[in-house]
Amino acid sequence: MEGIYLYFINKETVRSYMRKRGINTQTELAKQLGVSKSQLSMILSPQYNPVKTNVVKLCEILDVSLNDISEQLSFDLDVEEVEKINDIPKKLDNKNKGNLFTEVRGIKPFKKYSVLELFAGAGGLALGLEKAGFHSIGNIEFDKHACHTLRKNRPDWKVIEEDIEKITKLGIHHYIDNVAVGELDLLSGGYPCQAFSYAGNKGGLQDARGTLFFHFGKILEQLRPKMFLAENVKGLVNHDNGKTLNIMLEVFSEIGYKVKWKVLKALDYDVAQKRERIVIVGIRNDLIHHYPNLDYQFPRPYGYELTLKDVLKDVPKSEGAKYPESKKKVLDLVPPGGYWRDLPDEIAKNYMGKSYYSGGGRTGMARRLSWNEPSLTLTTSPAQKQTERCHPDETRPFTVREYARIQSFPDSWEFDCSTNNAYKQIGNAVPVNMAKAIGLSIINVLNKLD
Repeated sequence: MEGIYLYFINKETVRSYMRKRGINTQTELAKQLGVSKSQLSMILSPQYNPVKTNVVKLCEILDVSLNDISEQLSFDLDVEEVEKINDIPKKLDNKNKGNLFTEVRGIKPFKKYSVLELFAGAGGLALGLEKAGFHSIGNIEFDKHACHTLRKNRPDWKVIEEDIEKITKLGIHHYIDNVAVGELDLLSGGYPCQAFSYAGNKGGLQDARGTLFFHFGKILEQLRPKMFLAENVKGLVNHDNGKTLNIMLEVFSEIGYKVKWKVLKALDYDVAQKRERIVIVGIRNDLIHHYPNLDYQFPRPYGYELTLKDVLKDVPKSEGAKYPESKKKVLDLVPPGGYWRDLPDEIAKNYMGKSYYSGGGRTGMARRLSWNEPSLTLTTSPAQKQTERCHPDETRPFTVREYARIQSFPDSWEFDCSTNNAYKQIGNAVPVNMAKAIGLSIINVLNKLD
């Protein structure tokens, strides 16, 4: 292994040294450095390489060493990964990134812990948390079809079919009146990741206005649960060069939580699918002060991986999408585990169009899965040309119940809606078994509070 070290200037530390030297503003500091204010901003940016002449001069003016005002990020990488260092988002603060795991399969809850879920969807996360030992006090969801699924499968759950913006405006206690501030064990939810419109000088949660994350943050602020769980697409890590995730982490910290995040693979937790999600977990600060050794660790991977043949045995019959005849003739030529490169060249060119000449592997096109591999990440539409997931033996997309099995929903979980809407609900869900593993890792913390 080879250690890679990245340095960045800590702006707060610089400001403290400025005060010690009687330098009141960045404008004044920039003048002493002989640079413009914008150039100084770049020096103080996480993107800047401190081993520069101006930084040496900055240290001289403040009468400090580079180590006094910089922080070091260390990454242990294999030699062949060294060249990929630029793929790490330069603006992403890694201090909250979780690196420790705990074995969760033997964990049992000491009591029924309460959970309120926002953006509940079809219930993948909620069901997984239930299996871990949580008791639902409410599920908030705006989509009427997803709400119908929740009510049909769990008539005893409180399903709040309402616009999250209205809920935030009126206050969550207008809808949930049986939980005092600070008493809820867990607030959970997978808020959709939208582009942020930065408010500039407002900072904090105000920078997230207009996003669904803002409403998650406001309800977290209103309820102040013992812990929270937020999950999202893996792409959030790189969104806006890491800036979006950093804003979220800063907001959670400002509300009063110690936060850890990590990208987890569903494949590690009894799910036959190569789906990855970012998971963000927070513990309220006062609990950490009261229990000094309290810490959160992500669920340790189970140590094995399931394939399609492990989960698609005796699947109940159900409706499913169908390929048009022209597409079926093409996919008939693709072997299990194959994709467009297995087609005769002229057929591939005709099927792919301009994509044939574009860069990248495009391995999702004309893709037929194999029984001996897990599924690729399921999408909300099973027959899209760019993200094909053809059945291993039959030339067709997976049926609704096969889709549900791959997402680890039990066969008893019903989707009483159109076929297209069922695919959408299942494709958007958190895999149930993955959610259970995360839930158990959270219960491992809550158990220590009693």
